[in-house]
This record gives sequence, C-alpha cells and structure tokens, in this order.
Amino acid sequence: MTDRRLAITAWESLFRAQHEVLQEISTDFVEDELSQAEYDVLLTVTRGDGGAARLRDVTSNMLISQPSVSRLVDRMVSRGLLTKCPDPLDGRGALVSATEHGQSAFRRVATAHGRSIADRMSVLSDDELAQLRTLTAKLRAQP
Repeated sequence: MTDRRLAITAWESLFRAQHEVLQEISTDFVEDELSQAEYDVLLTVTRGDGGAARLRDVTSNMLISQPSVSRLVDRMVSRGLLTKCPDPLDGRGALVSATEHGQSAFRRVATAHGRSIADRMSVLSDDELAQLRTLTAKLRAQP
C-alpha cells in the first residue's frame, strides 16, 4: 500500500515544480504574437494530419471548456492564424488549419519556447528526463 504522507508530499512537490516552471517559461508568450492558449491550439493543429485537426481534437488537448476553445479558435481565424471549415467526415464538426501567418508565428514562438524548456530542464540528466517522462506518463494513464 502506498504511504499516504509520501504520496501527498510527492504530489505537492510535483504541483509546485509545475507551477514554478510554467511561471518561468510563460514569459515566452507575448500576447501580441501568440498567447499560450493560441500556441497550444497551433501545436495541436500543426501536429495533425496534413497540418489540420478536428475542432474536437483541439478541445480535447486544451485545459479549457469547449465553448472557450470555440471562441479562441474564432478569434484566431479573425486574426489570420487559422482557417476553419466544415469537417467532411463529420457534418457537425469543423476542421482547423494553420495559415501561413499562423505557421510562421508558431515557429517563431516554438523556437524560443523550446529553448526555454530545454534550459529549464537542463538541471536534470538525460536519464532523469527519461525517468520523469515515464513517471508522468504512468500518472496520466490512470483511469
């Protein structure tokens, strides 16, 4: 059986580490270029097949509600970062794709953001990073 106190202190440590690291690397996002939420949308879209993603897949990757994601996507469309069209495989759904402008903004921010992440995580060895990835995947796999 898991030691309850150890579980709680480990959770608190994980939570505080996440909060502090996120706070530090959040400076990579300048609102007039891309907000962190817009970056997350573009990350999902650019990783999708053919550089597109279903709106429901974007929503499932975000930590905000479906109506909030829909409004965010609509704002990104009006800013010229995304295009949105009906999903030919699901008449109720939509497909979103990054425009050339969206791809360019994403690449600029992703380069700086990736560097910040690598710098911040450099306190861990490659073996520790692999172990961290394994442990967090194990935590995420719980029902």
